[in-house]
Amino acid sequence: MRKNIQPRSIRHQRIRRRLIGTSQRPRLNVFRGLRNITVQIIDDTEGKVLLRIATADKQLKEKIKYGGNVKAAATLGEILAQKAKEKGITKVAFDRGGYLYHGRIKSFAEAARKAGLEF
Repeated sequence: MRKNIQPRSIRHQRIRRRLIGTSQRPRLNVFRGLRNITVQIIDDTEGKVLLRIATADKQLKEKIKYGGNVKAAATLGEILAQKAKEKGITKVAFDRGGYLYHGRIKSFAEAARKAGLEF
């Protein structure tokens, strides 16, 4: 048994074994910190980050007072979907980063789907 590795890291490695972002369907990666949420859309075949957005960004600080709650996650999902559409990205592979699908992760995913992102 791996003693020094967090259970979330093990879950994330298990998810990443089968989830690969391509140019047609890039990977949507979520990192959930205590105070902020960071999201990236990644093309793994080229090793490039196509889009990155976080609740700590200056543009979002005006709309979001605190970045570590469900309301902030929903706002981030809507804004990410809009920016992805501007770049021509409509379909993504959702990488929840080893986090359980509830709370902030669920709120973010549902808001992004509602705003038009397919996954």
